[in-house]
Amino acid sequence: MASTTLSWEQTLFQLADQALTNHTPIAPVKVENAQLEAAYQHCTDITKQHSQTFYLASALLPYQQRKAVRALYAFCRISDDLVDCGGPNAHQDLAAWRQLALSPHPSPQDFVALAWADTRARYNIPRHYAEQLLDGVTQDLNFHRYQTFSDLAQYCYAVASTVGLMSMHIVGFSGPEAIPYAIKLGVALQLTNILRDIQEDWHNGRFYLPLDELAAFNLTIDDIANRNQDQRWHHFMQFQIERTRRLYRESFPGIDMLNPQGRFAISAAAELYRAILDDIEEHQYDVFSRRAHTTRLEKVSLLPGIWWRSHAGYPTP
Repeated sequence: MASTTLSWEQTLFQLADQALTNHTPIAPVKVENAQLEAAYQHCTDITKQHSQTFYLASALLPYQQRKAVRALYAFCRISDDLVDCGGPNAHQDLAAWRQLALSPHPSPQDFVALAWADTRARYNIPRHYAEQLLDGVTQDLNFHRYQTFSDLAQYCYAVASTVGLMSMHIVGFSGPEAIPYAIKLGVALQLTNILRDIQEDWHNGRFYLPLDELAAFNLTIDDIANRNQDQRWHHFMQFQIERTRRLYRESFPGIDMLNPQGRFAISAAAELYRAILDDIEEHQYDVFSRRAHTTRLEKVSLLPGIWWRSHAGYPTP
């Protein structure tokens, strides 16, 4: 993998390495078991409400790990919502949440922070990964467009690859050699998210895809505003989807570096999300009048094949 490493990839690998080298474990939280279980249940409820795909994939994990990844999801969900749904005090609210979410001993009444602190302590999750994620979501409060893919990749690392890296600590992994694969998977997942949500993001004043690539296909921001879907748009989206699929393919061999009990769940999360790209294609790249998705039946139908690949191993691209 190192022989084909691109400059943007190397930048992201260095960010992950910084998080590991600056890590200091935290002590376990000290609260009554009933309070802790209530906190974890609250995180489960948040996960079920906001992401059927993540909820389904996390259900494939053993009980303790399932609770932990849902606490991670709830931490990420609140962080995102403070940006996406925040009002005039969003900066202050996010700063207050940052202090609470990174506290090793939050109040027992702060359910998400409590479950998240317990998860970080139990699974020795580097604090700096969480800091990098919060830095990433903060960028959306001072949004600027991304000129190149390298710029966008750093944002994708902050808001998505960090989630994969933290998840690896929960499910267990073989060693540092797994990190580049988790980073690529995170970038692929976030790119999928970006391609699905182009219209919603535009409505919120955001456009994430690289401006130099938009120009390379003779498209402009005005074309996005006018929801133009001619051949230029089709070719642009084909390029974006193919790169995203390639990142998925390049990340999948890292599944074999996870502890066996976590492989099916991570494979499911990745492959079910990748299926959104198929839906975008099937609807002629129309991401303006509909939100690409897969139905619950479609998700369930994909699980047997995902289970087999997660056990048999993914081919090296």
